[in-house]
Formats: sequence, structure tokens, C-alpha cells
Amino acid sequence: MTNTRMNPKVDEYLSKAKKWQGESEKLRMIILDCELTEEFKWMHPCYTFEKKNIVLIHGFKEYCALLFHKGALLQDAHGILIQQTENVQSARQIRFTNVQEIVEMESILKAYIYEAIEVEKAGLEVNFKKHAEYIIPEELQNKFDELPALKKAFDTLTPGRQRAYILYFSAPKQSKTRVSRVEKYMPQILNGKGLND
Repeated sequence: MTNTRMNPKVDEYLSKAKKWQGESEKLRMIILDCELTEEFKWMHPCYTFEKKNIVLIHGFKEYCALLFHKGALLQDAHGILIQQTENVQSARQIRFTNVQEIVEMESILKAYIYEAIEVEKAGLEVNFKKHAEYIIPEELQNKFDELPALKKAFDTLTPGRQRAYILYFSAPKQSKTRVSRVEKYMPQILNGKGLND
């Protein structure tokens, strides 16, 4: 591996890392050994094959992880892939709490990375649930009925933005909280913006 394949933005990110620095550096070396292109996306080291995202290194409070963008399509022969939350459809993580775990799993990690590259080469895609498969909360549907312009604006949002709103509006147990969330975000929906835009 040559240093020319190392992205300076990742060098900077790792030099400033307050937690999981050693783990991230070890994961970086393993990934670069697999001939992936190192990039910096979403504020994290991201590794691509022919401009397609393969894996991302990211740290959390309790663990650092190697995230496979299409992890749901991997065989997971060792049963180590974790679905971050029930709403994550494609990505899967392998989690670590120390460098030794990574060192011991190096050959397995490389096998998973090579499998993820093969998934991309084959052009495989994750079959995402359509937003229509998500239940529109009653409070949102009531607003759609009152304001057809809101329904029209919602329907023009990308499926991902629609899904984010549906999940966010559905989360509270109390109806009044769901109503207040819908009302708070109505202007944003009407302006064609997503939940986090």
C-alpha cells in the first residue's frame, strides 16, 4: 500500500479523534489493503470501489464500527453483522471496543470487505420498503385532509424524506405530541424540505 492512496482529510480526522483513534487507524490499514479508494464523506472515512460506497469507519460512545453500506446483502457467515436500528434497511455494522478485537478478526474483515466489493461488481441492490408500506400516522393524515397542499408537497418529497417524517411523526406514544410534531414541521414540508434540511 502506498501513502498516495491515503486521503489527507482522513489523516486530519484521525489526528483529531478523541476516541477510537487506534481502532480507526487499524481498520483503515485493513481496508486500504483491500484496494479501496479512501474518501471522506459524512464527516467519516469512507471507502469506495469505482465510486460506489463499500464501508465507512465511525465511532460511537460505546464502540467503534465498520459500516457496510449494503451489509444486508452480505452472507454474514460469522454472524457478526449488526442492524443499527430496526429502521435501517441496508447498512450493517461490525462493532469493536478495542484494537485487539480488530487484529484478531483481520482475515474475516477482509473477507467481508471483498464480499461487499463483489456485491457492487454484481450490481446488487437492496430492496427497500416503499414509503407506502409505512403507516401514515392519523395526525398527519388529518392534516393532509385539511390541507391538500400539504399532501401535495409531501408527495413531491424524496422517498427518504417522506420516510424520515413518517418515522419521526409516528414515534411518540401520545397523540398530542404527534400533532405538535406535524404542526411544527408543516412549513418545512410545504417548502420542500426534509426533516434535517
